[in-house]
Parts: sequence; C-alpha cells; structure tokens
Amino acid sequence: MSRLHAEFVRRGPYLYVVDLGLSRNGTRVNGRPIARRVLDDGDVVSFGAARGRIGGVPREDFTPEVELRRAAAPELTRREVDVLTSLCRPALSDEAFVAPATAREIADDLVVTEAAVKQHLLRLYQKFRIPEGTNRRTRLANEVVALGLVRPTPVVPPQRSTGTPAEQPSAAGRRAS
Repeated sequence: MSRLHAEFVRRGPYLYVVDLGLSRNGTRVNGRPIARRVLDDGDVVSFGAARGRIGGVPREDFTPEVELRRAAAPELTRREVDVLTSLCRPALSDEAFVAPATAREIADDLVVTEAAVKQHLLRLYQKFRIPEGTNRRTRLANEVVALGLVRPTPVVPPQRSTGTPAEQPSAAGRRAS
C-alpha cells in the first residue's frame, strides 16, 4: 500500500473514501473498485492485499444529532433548493478539495441571471444564518450538506440490456427523450 493510496473524507454525516489514483492496485469497497464512495457501517475497504472493516459510521436514520439538526433546517422554496443543489454539485463530485459553484456557474446551470442567483444566495445566507466574511458560499454548502438537504448521488453501474431489439427504443426515440 502506498502512502498516497486513498483518503478518507468526512462531510457532514457522510464518510467517503477517495482513491487518489497513485497506486497500481486501486481501492475497493466490498470487493468493487471505486474512485470515490460514501461508506456505510460494515463496509470492507481494500488497498491491494490490506483490508479493513469500517465501523462506527452512524446511520443517518438513527443519528439523533442529525435528526435534531435537520429539524432546524429553514423552509425552502423549490428554486432555493435548485440553487443549493447547483451550489453543492462540485463539492459532491469525485474531486477532492473542490470549492462550491460560483454564482456565474449556478446561473449557467439554472439558465437564470447571475443577479437572480446572488439574490437567492443572500436570502439563503439569512435563512441559514451564515454571517458575512470569507468563504461564505463554502460555509453555506457545508451547512446544507451537514443538514442532509443535498446528498451525494450514488454511482449506479450501467445496466446491461437483455431486451429484444423490438423492446428497445429506436435511435429517434432516444434522441427525443
């Protein structure tokens, strides 16, 4: 196992393992190769021949602290949820140590003006009681992830199709969807 094999990262209630891509053997969770994965209690993480079982990771459903914090989350409009999701998207990617999306990136993602995004962010800073200062977007993103309002999307391996050609959509049908 190399010194720079993988990294364990804690974000809010989640524990991730991130393969740093600097080893020949890679990182596996429960026998499957990963680039980044959220860990659950009981998962087996392997680095080449070295293995370890993850323990003590609280399940979100049963963690009183998370439930109490989640109850403290403010009421959000649908558009505010869209802004927060776009804000946190880079932080929940496969990359380590990334900054949340900028107002410009959020505007491009949601096809709105940058001024509209900045107004939403100002209201969100107030709702989440994020004081002025450096890294305000980062502090908002961290709070949102810690409250479980924005979650990492699990990586689902592509399914192999077993249907007959008549059951599968045509190329024109796939483009329309």
